[in-house]
Amino acid sequence: MKAARFLEKGGNLKIVQMDKPSPESNEILIKVEACGICHSDDFVKQGAMGNPFPRTPGHEVVGVIEELGSDVSSLKKGQRVGIGWHGGHCFTCDPCRRGMFINCENAKVSGISYDGGYAEYMTAPYEAAAAIPDELSSVEAAPLLCAGITVYNGMRNAGLRAGDTVAVQGIGGLGHLAIQYANKMGMRTIAISTSADKKKLALELGAHEFIATNEVDAVEKLQSMGGADLIVATAPHADAISSVIDGLGIEGTMLLIAAAGEEVKVSPLQLLMQRKSLKGWPSGTAPDSEDTLNFSAMTGTKPMIEEFALDDAQEAFEKMMNNKTRFRAVLNMSL
Repeated sequence: MKAARFLEKGGNLKIVQMDKPSPESNEILIKVEACGICHSDDFVKQGAMGNPFPRTPGHEVVGVIEELGSDVSSLKKGQRVGIGWHGGHCFTCDPCRRGMFINCENAKVSGISYDGGYAEYMTAPYEAAAAIPDELSSVEAAPLLCAGITVYNGMRNAGLRAGDTVAVQGIGGLGHLAIQYANKMGMRTIAISTSADKKKLALELGAHEFIATNEVDAVEKLQSMGGADLIVATAPHADAISSVIDGLGIEGTMLLIAAAGEEVKVSPLQLLMQRKSLKGWPSGTAPDSEDTLNFSAMTGTKPMIEEFALDDAQEAFEKMMNNKTRFRAVLNMSL
């Protein structure tokens, strides 16, 4: 089979020919149809989470099951499934015993713990597989297995009620989905960006209000609207996140889902008097992916994507890393 692999730490993706893998007893073999390219795939390139080299990245994978391991009975050959960031769990550690599989102490990450979806075939533990609804094509579904679930699962666990005010900071790979989800969930949706360049797009995606931070003070504008019940921080810039914390209303929450490397600065006094909070949320497990996909299919929420052939994986990766993709790059194995 053909695969795009990082052969060495810090190197570029290389197209190689390698043996098609065989599933272990608890695994499935997937013929990959599409795989999204995520900023977190740079972790694989840098070996930041301890992956060995060579390694095939990819954790936004959609494909068809070609073979089942001997112990797999809950899935079927020919079934279309997706594999997201959470690539399996041990079932035996304390978090797993309590049903908190996303916090598994021995959790696997697709494309890091084992080879991912920048390839024509891949294997994965059966518990990592999410069913894909027929209404979504494989290239549409792929980014929802990371960007989609990260936003949707975080927002639905933020204690919101219909009609609450949700501000989305940043209109990119995560933000353009967050705006759609907030609108479809029945929230008063406010988009925040550095300039008015994306105002038209934000309103088309479902934002009711738009704030350009180079024109108005975002905090003052949010407070004039009563303050945000939730601010979804989707742009990985710590200073931008810190600058809008005071835009939260009473008991408002800042949802941190952007993996910013720098420290977000906040003082206790900014939070104490109005009981504001900062909250992080990981992506989710396969059932969470299924909930995300089904909600997306039901409401017509889809990512904006650019498609690339597997042979062009390095070009697609570079374009994504340089923020030149609008808004998610997807490898389409049929190209």
